[in-house]
Amino acid sequence: MNTFRLITGIPGPSGFGSASTAEQVTEGIDATNLTAIITGGASGIGLETARVLALHKAHVVIAARNMEAANQAKQLILKDNDTARIDVMKLDLSSIKSIKAFADNFNALNIPLNILINNAGVMFCPFQLSEDGIEMQFATNHLGHFYVTNLLLDKMKDTAKATGIEGRIVNLSSVAHLHTYGGGIRFDNINDQRSYSDKKAYGQSKLANILHASELSRRLQEEGANITVNSVHPGLIMTNLMRHSAVLMRILKVFTCILWKDIPQGAATTCYVALNPKLKRVTGKYFLDCNEYKPSTFARDEILAKKLWDFSNKLVNSAQNT
Repeated sequence: MNTFRLITGIPGPSGFGSASTAEQVTEGIDATNLTAIITGGASGIGLETARVLALHKAHVVIAARNMEAANQAKQLILKDNDTARIDVMKLDLSSIKSIKAFADNFNALNIPLNILINNAGVMFCPFQLSEDGIEMQFATNHLGHFYVTNLLLDKMKDTAKATGIEGRIVNLSSVAHLHTYGGGIRFDNINDQRSYSDKKAYGQSKLANILHASELSRRLQEEGANITVNSVHPGLIMTNLMRHSAVLMRILKVFTCILWKDIPQGAATTCYVALNPKLKRVTGKYFLDCNEYKPSTFARDEILAKKLWDFSNKLVNSAQNT
């Protein structure tokens, strides 16, 4: 990470930097013909991402666990943009059953899908298992997005083929992927409570987001599919994601205030990667402050990425059969 650029906001090679906002990095872009799904689009940077994509006339589907919050988010966007095309749909990423129902419901709408933004997540939560018996941060942040992406992939391929418009998948990762367990991913003891670390478990899930994007990108390139897959670090932003460690984060922010972003800045990299025409055919990359960066050694490990893909498939199949 270029700390000097982060602190000063000086733009990188893309022309944008840590001080750029989501509106600035998408200025002049017409998304009228695009449909986007944003997981966790009811609050924080997900809501800002939904607002900005709708501002550019995209049809936005907010996929959220809390439908009351999702509907409030929709009304908030419509209040300032009464022509916005916003729909809300139920999705609990910690539940294989809910993910399957969401994908079935979306596919039944018979509408295109150009952009999938895997934004939702949990952070630093105490040890708990999902309803499918999987450690919650891994289940929600990685496995849920892995499964929902697979279920929507044919729709994205069909849309890209029919329209000639490049599809884009964006995984929200984090610089926290640098802080994970030994070996990167704990394949043999993913649910071990005794050695559980809320910080390392979060880092593990964020590493998985990058590995997922890299492996999916490789597979789609082999197929010749007109879809790119990239991962992003949005930056340090105080949102509801930090509710499990709010006091710690507020103390940390006092001593690192110059490193933090506001929500419009936090959504910038996501919106840049999802919409900006400069990134046409750019795939399998990791972005920070709207510029490409090199992630950790683990995140660049192709063997680890393939192993995670197979492991994730096994977990999904096991959950479906219980």
